[in-house]
Amino acid sequence: MLLERLVTELERNRNHENAYHMERYMKKRFPFLGIKTPERRNISNQFFKQTGITKEPFNVNLVQALWERREREYQNIALDYIEKMLPKVGKEQLELLEKLITTKSWWDTVDMLAQKPIGKIAMESPEVIPERIAQWAHHENMWLRRTAILFQLKYKDRTNEELLYTYIKINASSTEFFIQKAIGWALREYSKTNPASVRMFIQENDLAKLSIREGSKYI
Repeated sequence: MLLERLVTELERNRNHENAYHMERYMKKRFPFLGIKTPERRNISNQFFKQTGITKEPFNVNLVQALWERREREYQNIALDYIEKMLPKVGKEQLELLEKLITTKSWWDTVDMLAQKPIGKIAMESPEVIPERIAQWAHHENMWLRRTAILFQLKYKDRTNEELLYTYIKINASSTEFFIQKAIGWALREYSKTNPASVRMFIQENDLAKLSIREGSKYI
């Protein structure tokens, strides 16, 4: 019933012209309702407020149901919900999050999941790093590897430098754009905290040109 209520509101705001341009921007990987981000967030915030669902325990079923819907806005609303529920997200949700990372995968979902819920879980429950995230760093799934590289993105001076550099070196030879970009992004962010270390790491390791260019922006 919760999902039906949300679907009705979203369908009321469907915009075919917007959907065309949004689908082109995302390389036609996903169909869209054509609801732009500010309007979508307004709809989701109203939904959360009216149902009171964010005051309840984390609703795995709702997230899964949203993820199974065709249009990309539903996955975006699942992310809105996860972000609202971050205080209630813990390592018991890790299996669900891994499924989300590896299903309907693209940068718009994976990067939020890596930085926010995965980053939070790994900070609060560091045992998940050797238990699960370490396996992601060399996983056959590119998006899990990207997540392993990016989950410390907002850690600043709490970054485990050795771990960051280890995961980068595991993936340094990758020709995949999204991996090279993730390496550069992670180095760029960490360079705001420790520029000397990042400069030395770039000098001493064989990285892709894209990774070097991105990682060197602030040094």
